[in-house]
Amino acid sequence: MFHTTFYLRRLHSLVGLLILGMVIFEHIFTNSMALGGAAALNGALAMMELIPKPIFLGLEVCGIAIPLLFHAIYGIYIALQAKNNPRQYGFSRNWQFALQRWTAWFLVAFLLWHVFFLRIYTKGITGTPISYELLQSYFTGNIIVTILYILGMFAAIFHFSNGITTFCMTWGIAKGPRVQKVVNFLSMCLCLVLCLITLAFMGSYFVM
Repeated sequence: MFHTTFYLRRLHSLVGLLILGMVIFEHIFTNSMALGGAAALNGALAMMELIPKPIFLGLEVCGIAIPLLFHAIYGIYIALQAKNNPRQYGFSRNWQFALQRWTAWFLVAFLLWHVFFLRIYTKGITGTPISYELLQSYFTGNIIVTILYILGMFAAIFHFSNGITTFCMTWGIAKGPRVQKVVNFLSMCLCLVLCLITLAFMGSYFVM
């Protein structure tokens, strides 16, 4: 018998791990160039502009947007079925289970705002290229925007990092509780490192 839910959940976790992970690492790597100043970040952005626009657009739509849309829609379906009760049980995994769902809801709204404003409106409609100077004025001009972006990055990083543990459990890679604890510990260490890097490059816009 073909169990649709079984395969959809595994496809959902695989897409989340690969596509969301790729987007997060690319964003963090590129944006971390801001630590080297305007020339470093603008140089990294210019490298991406060397990709022919039809190919770049195809990658954005087929390689990122559609897979993430599937992950988001099916993730919402899973979240609506989930029963989060971290206060009753109190274990860290229960809180991580709840945070995985809460960050998912936040990311849906954040990504819609982020993609529309920077990719569609700023770069697509107005034709304004993304640059260090643009981002610096954007963040330093409104502290609320800065906080929302930091929270958005933190949410994406946690969602991805915690997703590594759930992926390993879903796919049978981490079968025993001891192995699951090790994977979870390493995943949370990765989460902490990526969050600190995010704070560093976001803070650099205010000191340079």
